[in-house]
Amino acid sequence: MSHSEIEKLALLPDEEIAEILEELGPEGQREILFNWSWNARPEQLAPLPIKGEKNWRIWLIMAGRGFGKTRAGAEWVRNIAQNNPDARIALIGANHHETRSIMVSGESGLLSIGPADERPEYESSLRRLTYPNGAQVFCYSAGEADALRGPQHSHAWCDELAKWNMGAGQLNGDIWDNLWMGMRLGENPQCLVTTTPRPVPLLKQIMAEKDSIITKGSTDDNIANLPARFIEAVHNQYAGTSLGRQELDGEMIEDVEGALWNRSRIEAQRILPLSGDIMRRIIVAVDPPISAHGDACGIIVAGLSEDGQAYILADHSVEKASPETWAKKVADAVDLWDADRIIAEANQGGAMVKSVLQAANIKAAVTLVHASRGKVARAEPVAALYEAGRVFHAGTFMQLEDQLCGLMSGGDYVGPGRSPDRADALVWGLSELLLHRNLAPKIRR
Repeated sequence: MSHSEIEKLALLPDEEIAEILEELGPEGQREILFNWSWNARPEQLAPLPIKGEKNWRIWLIMAGRGFGKTRAGAEWVRNIAQNNPDARIALIGANHHETRSIMVSGESGLLSIGPADERPEYESSLRRLTYPNGAQVFCYSAGEADALRGPQHSHAWCDELAKWNMGAGQLNGDIWDNLWMGMRLGENPQCLVTTTPRPVPLLKQIMAEKDSIITKGSTDDNIANLPARFIEAVHNQYAGTSLGRQELDGEMIEDVEGALWNRSRIEAQRILPLSGDIMRRIIVAVDPPISAHGDACGIIVAGLSEDGQAYILADHSVEKASPETWAKKVADAVDLWDADRIIAEANQGGAMVKSVLQAANIKAAVTLVHASRGKVARAEPVAALYEAGRVFHAGTFMQLEDQLCGLMSGGDYVGPGRSPDRADALVWGLSELLLHRNLAPKIRR
């Protein structure tokens, strides 16, 4: 495990630390406090150009949660801005909320690092940060590709790229293409990408670029700065699982051979989020948990369009919730999407499931379904609907998709968690819409 310079200093005897600090004086101590080269681990520092070779164009930090990706990105931007008054830097998050709340104003964001008198001024109405020397940073959302069609930049920081919403057929992503067409300021435009890995086409493309440099890492690399209880909890729950390998170890988990769903198929049939107004039918499918301390309650919203295509519209699943809590979530989903029916699995106490839903003042009809076959057997005809191009994901639903890709044709489940609760709800919903559908006319509000 590597250490930052300040961590190495902390390992010295107290007397030696005191002598060093006294020798540095107030200015030297301030330098240690705010100088990123002192506080960063080596892998959090931008790669230096190799003598005789072209400088890197893309630096990809692909690491587990808690590694320190956000801090590394913010410090990289701060260093560029403070040393180049002409810098024009793009910040791109999965959406505007994440760009602002994580990259700009988060605990490791641009407004929280560096000396107070050297921090930028944030103009929220313009989505712009301006440093005292004139360098500027502009905030964007990955969901609005056209916003990058005109501006020019010298640098860019793209955060959680694997979460970006890519429309159907957008192998490279319009937002990525528009960004690079505008990276024409300065002599050496560069882009930093910080993300937890997921096998999406755009991330794979970036990894294959000849002028990309890849830094990999895990949650444990930053163990000195993370709460011991957090480390213990995530290791107890996720160590050795595919979700743990991806989210903690920073490992790229590819499709599992023999799985009913594969990620490339889901990506190819992903579109941008849709309004429920264009749907002929909308249902909320529910996979209730056995107890409030067990698995999640899968709550999936699915719609059927006039042309007979099905769309996954939302995932409102809730973890470790009481019957009253998950029933309230179902009721909220019905109201939000104006759903006309609830499909709920009733193998675990059907009468209880129906009474709990009715107590939540559900406005839609409730249909209870009973499983006569195993989860995988029920899922196989729904997976075939994906293969036939009949189902689209209107948005990105990472936890749901990880469960789908963990359902094996032989009957096993190798995805995250003990049970594919979200995937099971999806199967019930799509079975109702496409396999046992009622095409009676319906007027939607």
